[in-house]
Amino acid sequence: MLRRGTFLAGATTVALYLAATVAPAFAAPAVSAPKPPDAMVEALQRDLGLTAEQAVQRLANEQRAAASEAALTKQLGASYAGAWLNADASQLSVATTDAAAAAAISAKGAQPVVVSRSLNDLNALKDKLDGASAEAKAGASLWYVDVASNTVAVNASDQAAGEALIAAAGVDKNAVKVAVTNEKPQTYINLVGGAAYYIGGSRCSIGFSVRRGTAPGFVTAGHCGRAGATTSNPSGSFYGSSFPGNDYAFVSTPGHTPTPYVRGSGGSQVLVRGATRAAVGASICRSGSTTGWRCGTVQQFNATVNYAQGSVSGLTRTNVCAEPGDSGGSFISGNQAQGMTSGGSGNCSSGGTTYFQPVGEVLSAYGLTLVTG
Repeated sequence: MLRRGTFLAGATTVALYLAATVAPAFAAPAVSAPKPPDAMVEALQRDLGLTAEQAVQRLANEQRAAASEAALTKQLGASYAGAWLNADASQLSVATTDAAAAAAISAKGAQPVVVSRSLNDLNALKDKLDGASAEAKAGASLWYVDVASNTVAVNASDQAAGEALIAAAGVDKNAVKVAVTNEKPQTYINLVGGAAYYIGGSRCSIGFSVRRGTAPGFVTAGHCGRAGATTSNPSGSFYGSSFPGNDYAFVSTPGHTPTPYVRGSGGSQVLVRGATRAAVGASICRSGSTTGWRCGTVQQFNATVNYAQGSVSGLTRTNVCAEPGDSGGSFISGNQAQGMTSGGSGNCSSGGTTYFQPVGEVLSAYGLTLVTG
């Protein structure tokens, strides 16, 4: 973690100090935070080891951080290089390639970090990795943009496999870091009966209620079903589905009533108010038909996961656990919809890593409107 007044430039740390004092965490813009649902507070206490007071404070900090990040993303333009929260969400760091923008970042209550690569630069590097051959990607389990280190990260079964992908993609190896891991993400679809909704003998989980015009339905994971596949409980059909490459789908459910809720802890209802993206480091909770309501934090955006069925790009990486049957289920931060469960590794007994498909892409792809309270 960088101390106040320290700037990161690529892999080199350069000590610089601002003349102006950095404001307390997220001093601007002011955002009124509604009382969070008790179920969300209880889950954050359980999964993040917080007190009730700490959970409420964290959610308020995260809401202010989301507003600050949204404003700075527009203000910084092409120099914007990402943002992330510290461990307790008390401080938002915002990266930029323009040292002159530091004062503007501080004015929003965030910690400025000057880096050598913009977010556009990092995304372009990851796009090259996405474009490598299937053979080159075979030894890597995932790759993603890591804004906190201003690099692209590749997780692979061994160092050589990661370096082979980098070489095949023709990217600057100094901009990519390789981590050796045993992690092998898999899609969360279960071929036994249970709650949620069914596609033949398979079970997945509803993401969020949506409408296409006036037609009701829900979004879920693309790997749960192809276009035209029928569902039961609730009855409907897959209007559209994209997997691999993406992992999203829209299920049309005529005759059913969409609601602005996500099932929380103990069957309680969590109200969805919008879809503002949470920052790296923000708390996030997932609802699924196998393991219920589970929470953790956002780790990285724009991850590409290499599933057995093919790679999926643009996913968000979290340390929330999940298990088969949770696929398609909702990820929500505070009262803001984030995305639908795609896959991951581990389980909810020993812990795991789970990836979600951001909800905005499926809304745009099929002309959907999120149902909110």
